[in-house]
Amino acid sequence: MKQYLDLCQRILDEGVWVDNERTGKRCLTVINADLTYNVGAGEFPLVTTRKSYWKSAIAEILGYLRGYDNAADFRQLGTKTWDANANENQVWLNNPYRKGEDDMGLCYGAIGRNFPKPDGGSIDLLKQIVHDLKRGVDNRGEILTFYHPGAFHMACLRPCMYSHHFSLLGETLYLNSTQRSCDVPLGLNFNMVQVYVLLALVAQITGKKAGYAYHKLVNSHIYEDQLAPMRDVQLKREPFEPPRLKINPDIKTLEDIETWVTMDDFEVEGYECHDAIQYPFSV
Repeated sequence: MKQYLDLCQRILDEGVWVDNERTGKRCLTVINADLTYNVGAGEFPLVTTRKSYWKSAIAEILGYLRGYDNAADFRQLGTKTWDANANENQVWLNNPYRKGEDDMGLCYGAIGRNFPKPDGGSIDLLKQIVHDLKRGVDNRGEILTFYHPGAFHMACLRPCMYSHHFSLLGETLYLNSTQRSCDVPLGLNFNMVQVYVLLALVAQITGKKAGYAYHKLVNSHIYEDQLAPMRDVQLKREPFEPPRLKINPDIKTLEDIETWVTMDDFEVEGYECHDAIQYPFSV
């Protein structure tokens, strides 16, 4: 919480106004921020200065790991986070690659689980990473990436948190996640949960001990219509003690994640938070 609140305050104190072409709004922006989560110690980074819908955040990362490319599949898991980008973005609605209602195109997990090869075919990046880590192999290139500039025109949105780099030291697994763009009031509380859960899950299914997750934010911003509730409400609240996340220990393989895992396999204990804040969402 301190890392999160310090970043929010830094944006208010040091941020520069930037006009965002995609949304048509101004953003108060800073460049470069680094957050660290001690996954091994169970320090679950869930925001407490407003209600955070952690189940939706976990459902979204689970959908990425499954390679979903349709908002309906995400809804079935328990999150509506892709409804607007799939169905309300006029540029995407006019795109000839859009297959119809709820289609997201080639973005996020749809790229990471089926990354196109220049000579034809594709690579399942996540499957290869899990295979190597299970065998204790760390070749310094265990990178799950959702970023493919050649496919941007075939997706409703470019990936924001686009790279997850796993490193193995002995039996301890580490994660470096990079995010090119971050809507701090709305997105960051989701993204922190997702980085934590990604390391915790991959460590669990590969039989490794979870270490630290390092979360790099390149462009962190607060939209102009989000500024007042952040400054006048959320930053005036005192945070509560952090909760704990429990993951079903029966999740043991990538195939488990792909097939039967649901939100019932995740439980948060001791979550005390302030009231929700309805921050505007920019499509």
